[in-house]
Amino acid sequence: MRAPCLALLALVLAGCPKQVERVAGTDDSQIDAAAARLEELRLKEQSETLSCLERCSVAQQTCAVTEDLCGLVEANPDRGDLPPRCVQAREQCAQANGGCTRCRSGD
Repeated sequence: MRAPCLALLALVLAGCPKQVERVAGTDDSQIDAAAARLEELRLKEQSETLSCLERCSVAQQTCAVTEDLCGLVEANPDRGDLPPRCVQAREQCAQANGGCTRCRSGD
């Protein structure tokens, strides 16, 4: 009687989904998505028709995405190809903030 119960328990547990800490490719896909979003924001920032409020909003969004991207980079210290992406994103954030500051000083 015990053996069939143990076999049933083993089957049930084998069918349960397991918690996975990190799935290969997940960080890469998130990093790629953040990089794509930064590119969208960069193109938007270059628009001559943005109001000052819009320009500052783009700067805030750019810096938020930058922090997300850099957090992913820091979570993968073994990847030498990623730190330059964080540096580039931080430069984009600084440029976007500079555009916001110039806009506000001109008002």
